[in-house]
Amino acid sequence: MLSHLDMILRIAIGAVLGGIIGFERDRHRRPVGLRTHLIVSMTSATFMVISSQFAFFQGFDVAHPLVEVDGSRIAASVVSGIGFLAGGAILRTGATVQGLTTAAGLWLVTAIGLSAGAGMFWEASFVTVLGIFALTFLRRFEDKDDALVRRRVALVLTAGTGIHQITTLLGGLGVKVLDMEYERHFAGERNTSVSLDAQIPSSVTPDKLVESLELATGVQSVHVRSS
Repeated sequence: MLSHLDMILRIAIGAVLGGIIGFERDRHRRPVGLRTHLIVSMTSATFMVISSQFAFFQGFDVAHPLVEVDGSRIAASVVSGIGFLAGGAILRTGATVQGLTTAAGLWLVTAIGLSAGAGMFWEASFVTVLGIFALTFLRRFEDKDDALVRRRVALVLTAGTGIHQITTLLGGLGVKVLDMEYERHFAGERNTSVSLDAQIPSSVTPDKLVESLELATGVQSVHVRSS
């Protein structure tokens, strides 16, 4: 049986190691950051401590030592339950899917928390270091740029306005169009609705983007939101 101090230490180490992963996610402006990763890891460590120690606090009769307690069920449920939380971090916008790395990060801190809760501090620390390595160093081999912000731009164009004219204007601002959807109406006002998934330089604020599109000929309305 562990002392209360030992159990608290395991939970604290799980929280700290999970917070390290969360801090890296925060640096890259991900929606799931420091607090969420820390809480997930801390909670996993707590469940693991409960799994391994709760039987000692139930006051079983020592005269009947043959009492079966399956503590592994609690820890196993944590692994299954984290899937629901991680699934909420995955978003699909058009043809692009975002949040897979963040969801994997939540799964990672769950394992870190379980390891810390089991007293496997060296293993938990080693996995944390590998996680940071994968999220930071290996990121350089992917097409990632923190100076670019993903946004969804919706436009309504008057009849006769070419989409090429708009993409050329956006290209002049350093905007990279990743995906495009458009709908053309042949009745009534005969306008065209265009939705763009774009990578926009952080220096191009939404106000600046809207003002630039407002000056373009044939643009009736602009709507910009985070992708």
